[in-house]
Amino acid sequence: MPDDLDGLLSELHAELEATAELPIAPRANLWLGEAEAVAADLASDDIDDDVVARRVAHVRRLLGNVEATENAEADARVADARNLVERIEKRIADS
Repeated sequence: MPDDLDGLLSELHAELEATAELPIAPRANLWLGEAEAVAADLASDDIDDDVVARRVAHVRRLLGNVEATENAEADARVADARNLVERIEKRIADS
């Protein structure tokens, strides 16, 4: 798993993007789709840490709305994404 901020942001996007290929509950799909779109922007843009922090916080809130995806692989990817959000927020706070 990457440790630099750009790598973490790319990994977050990859985890969320992978859920789009899986059969999941419609409500979870809505939240994950929006979280993936925000993460895609984070992974592709060269933006300052304040903007990254706000957008990552938004991804955290979106993921907080995901209860059950009805797919074990998607649940694992959501858990990984939540872990990445925590690592990104810690990395920003430490910089």
